[in-house]
Amino acid sequence: MFELNRFQRHFHHDPKRPHSHEGGDGPVVESRRSGTRKVQVVRSVLDANKMVAERLRRRFASLNVFVLNMMSSPGSGKTTTLVRSLADLMPDLRCAVIVGDICSTHDADKLAESGAPVVQINTDRFGGECHLAAHLIDTALSGIDLNDTDLLIVENIGNLVCPAEFDIGEDLKVVVLSVTEGEDKPIKYPLMFRVCDAALINKVDLVPYLDLDAATIKGSILQIHPDMPTFAISAKTGEGFEPWLAWLREKVKRKADGVAASGG
Repeated sequence: MFELNRFQRHFHHDPKRPHSHEGGDGPVVESRRSGTRKVQVVRSVLDANKMVAERLRRRFASLNVFVLNMMSSPGSGKTTTLVRSLADLMPDLRCAVIVGDICSTHDADKLAESGAPVVQINTDRFGGECHLAAHLIDTALSGIDLNDTDLLIVENIGNLVCPAEFDIGEDLKVVVLSVTEGEDKPIKYPLMFRVCDAALINKVDLVPYLDLDAATIKGSILQIHPDMPTFAISAKTGEGFEPWLAWLREKVKRKADGVAASGG
């Protein structure tokens, strides 16, 4: 097991598990033949994952730990956004981070500079999973003291498809979309924007060099998820971070006060 420091551990995906979406113990894939075609039917994956996620949610609730699931495509600036966010949130909030990647500890190393406990999950064995499932979060928690945590941030694997399908016991989901990705991503990947509770439109400092702006992208998001909170930010310059972090702080406070989280 690779040690980042005494609070940080590096977990590999279990190579004995199938690469297809899995959510718990036991076989979840069965094969059937229909004529000459072999059809693989994935059974009970999301149900098994949901069972673990609900157990995690109860655990987080018992300790008043707010859990934020951060998702995006690769290259959106999600890690840089988290680095800047942690710098502003700590030490007022005790933060910890779980980072998901197919391989490498590059993002975890950056986030560890904040002083927050960081656990890296790599899914490179057996092909590499495209998402973090609840049982992987459960395993990673052995490297985090939840009794000393107010806000647990999960930086999910860069992907606009699979992570949206898997509940990990979080309170809220947030998607980061950079202006360089274009305004069509919410239309092409509607599930991600439908299930998320807020969107960060990143890299607005590059708008002068592009043929679109944050308002155009926001319009596409609202087609999929009307009234969704959106925040135009620049992780490079810090533009727009004040309203984003005020929104997040309020959500964390509401849970600490015993009020259920919501996306509004």
